[in-house]
Amino acid sequence: MSDRVWFLYLVRTGQGSLYTGITIDVMKRFAEHEQGKKGAKYLRAKGPLQLVYSVELGSRSLASKAEYRLKRLAKSLKVSIVIKSLSRAEQLQRLKLEDA
Repeated sequence: MSDRVWFLYLVRTGQGSLYTGITIDVMKRFAEHEQGKKGAKYLRAKGPLQLVYSVELGSRSLASKAEYRLKRLAKSLKVSIVIKSLSRAEQLQRLKLEDA
């Protein structure tokens, strides 16, 4: 079992789209996205980027499940998550995931 704590995060692009990802180090991963080298190809040349949401979820398994479900939500629901700055419990409830 890993001691690493995983986070779910959302990045807003300069065009207003929202990118969803998971990581163990949100600020490091966001910096990679901004630099464009190790970041997601989707975000390249779509700056300026803004980290708009992150929440600690715990295990990689739970974070991966949350990422999968969040990516499938309508943009309006993703925006409401950002605006409300949902807590871990609220996020898991919104995505219909069990607390692990």
